[in-house]
Amino acid sequence: MTQKQQPQVQADHGIPLLDTSHIHRKTIDITYGSQSEAQKLDIYLPESGEGPFPVILAIHGGAFKLGDKADVQLRPMLEGLKRGYAVVSVNYRLSGEATFPAQIHDVKAAIRWVKANAGHYQLNNERIALWGGSAGGHLSSLAGTSAYAKELEDLSMGNAEYASNVQAVVDWYGPTNFLTMDELFEQSEVAGLERHHADDSPESLLMGRPIAEVPDQVHAANPETYISQQSPPFFIQHGTKDPLIPVQQSVIMYHKLAAAIGPERVRLELLDGAGHGGLEFETEANVGRVLDFLDLYLK
Repeated sequence: MTQKQQPQVQADHGIPLLDTSHIHRKTIDITYGSQSEAQKLDIYLPESGEGPFPVILAIHGGAFKLGDKADVQLRPMLEGLKRGYAVVSVNYRLSGEATFPAQIHDVKAAIRWVKANAGHYQLNNERIALWGGSAGGHLSSLAGTSAYAKELEDLSMGNAEYASNVQAVVDWYGPTNFLTMDELFEQSEVAGLERHHADDSPESLLMGRPIAEVPDQVHAANPETYISQQSPPFFIQHGTKDPLIPVQQSVIMYHKLAAAIGPERVRLELLDGAGHGGLEFETEANVGRVLDFLDLYLK
């Protein structure tokens, strides 16, 4: 497979890139859309085997305005290579370039691209899981639950003959209902570090207006809106001391999913004392639990 030079850290992303020089089977900066330079993805394959490999599709976080497909957030997902997974890491338009729903359009276009091009890249287009943290957790959850919501899909971006449904979702501390975040912190023992109703909050920047002014748009961006019996299995993890995204949002999401798809198909783990991400999520044992979950549905 072709290998290009590793991209340099971009100052506006603010998150260090991950050194992947030890991974030999990779193809980076593949274009999946034509509307933006951001619409690119990287493919990493296990060191051996011809596939087709089940796919972990990694969605980076960064408050919808930062982050990159090649930054350090990818580290836990790449552990899947040792289990025989291919890892596809996706960039999407950030809020400084485009407002919602551009981000979910990009994620779904990337899913369709993977399915359409799976044969060329040794991927299994019937075994795909989404895995993201924070904003990436939100987009993973939203793509998972809204797979059949055509209003959140721009089929003009290509591969319209393929559905954007996936087989599993891993949601690490992603937000759901932007309008309740401040209220949930007020009810919590954890003090929130920012006011999500503010004009310059990550969620308001994503919407293009203060979230209180666009409740219908916020409703459309909420993964809970689309939960149905068709929703895929979910594994949700959230730190109990998260000061950016109230842990109660993940608890509410869990109960709504369990009611729709059955408690045996959704798992919630609250990491005691953990904040917004951190080492507790990336321990060998914890990443192993995530991969064990994916094994249930992708192998």
